[in-house]
Amino acid sequence: MADSPPSKRRRANHQGDEAHESSPSPLVVFAHGAGAPSTSDWMIRWKEMLGKALNAVEVVTFDYPYLSGGKKRAPPKAEKLVDFHADVVKKAVAKYPGHPLILVGKSMGSRVSCMVASQEDISASAIICLGYPLKGMNGAIRDEILVQLTVPIMFVQGSKDGLCPLDKLEAVRKKISPINELHVIEGGDHSFKIAKKYLQAAGSSQSDAEESAVQAVASFISNISIG
Repeated sequence: MADSPPSKRRRANHQGDEAHESSPSPLVVFAHGAGAPSTSDWMIRWKEMLGKALNAVEVVTFDYPYLSGGKKRAPPKAEKLVDFHADVVKKAVAKYPGHPLILVGKSMGSRVSCMVASQEDISASAIICLGYPLKGMNGAIRDEILVQLTVPIMFVQGSKDGLCPLDKLEAVRKKISPINELHVIEGGDHSFKIAKKYLQAAGSSQSDAEESAVQAVASFISNISIG
């Protein structure tokens, strides 16, 4: 996506600074995707970037039971992970009372985060979906939980992500009632990896693209009323 004009970028950063000064730092609970645990290089990198950009009091990561202890089993259905995920969230919230809760997830973790946010005893201020898997294995569009949300949500998607065609996502976004935004990583796949040829043609780098995405997330959070 095209960069914002410098003046707009400065205003957004200023708004973010004001938000950090006037409200408690957010608590982030960050869920991994189906195939890699919280200790993967990707998760560690994004945990660090999100923590810094959001000025988080903590970015809590964890492993779902099917991957815990070094296990490598096939993931169960997302619905079966909700209770465990919700327990992690509740423990984190108890540790940091008064801090706005932001749920972040990679792929499958973002679907489960949306399900957790819909529970009555969870009070999330925002959801950030990193590579939302809109299409199921059978090709069906999985939008049921999205259209039921009452929490602001942001999607960060690679333009070449086969699990989330952007035209299908745009159609779903029109049915989502709360504030929702989309940041597209041009040339990115499901994990935002961009081909070297594309980067060379664009005169950019992988880190530049990911940093731009993280700053878009920070701008989104600063522009909504979290608490």
